[in-house]
Amino acid sequence: MALDLDDAADPAARAMEWLVLGAAYFLLLLFLIGVFDLFVSLYRLLVAGNFTDPAEVVALLDSVLLLLIIVEVHRTLVAYARGQPVLRIVVSAAIIAVSRRVISFRLEDYGGGNEALLAAAALGVLVLALTVGYFLLDRVSVPGRLEL
Repeated sequence: MALDLDDAADPAARAMEWLVLGAAYFLLLLFLIGVFDLFVSLYRLLVAGNFTDPAEVVALLDSVLLLLIIVEVHRTLVAYARGQPVLRIVVSAAIIAVSRRVISFRLEDYGGGNEALLAAAALGVLVLALTVGYFLLDRVSVPGRLEL
C-alpha cells in the first residue's frame, strides 16, 4: 500500500492553518493592548499639556500607524487561513510601514547629510514603487495570477 503524498501533507497543512489562526488571535491581543496604550498616551499628553509639541504628536501618530500595520498583518493572516488572495493586503501593509518610517524620519538618526539624503531617496523610491504596485494590483486582472 503506497502512501499518497497529498494524504501525508494534510496533517501538516491543517497544523499550519491552526498556527496561522493562533498568530491572528495573538495579533488581535496585541492590537487591543496597543489601543489601550494609545489612549493612556493620549491622556498623558493632554494632562501634561504637550499636545502641541510636534515630537509628541509624531510619536502618537507613530503608534497609530503601528496599530494599522498590526491590523493589516492580521488581515493577511485571516485571508491566508481562508485561502483568499493576500498580495494586495501585504502591499497596503508595506505602504503603511514605509509611510510610518517617512513620518518619523529624523535627520539626527543619520551620520551626515549624504547618509540622510540617501535614506530619504530610498524611502521615496519605496513609497513610489509600492504605490504604483498597489495601483497596478487594483487595475490589472491577470487570469491565474498567483497571489502570495
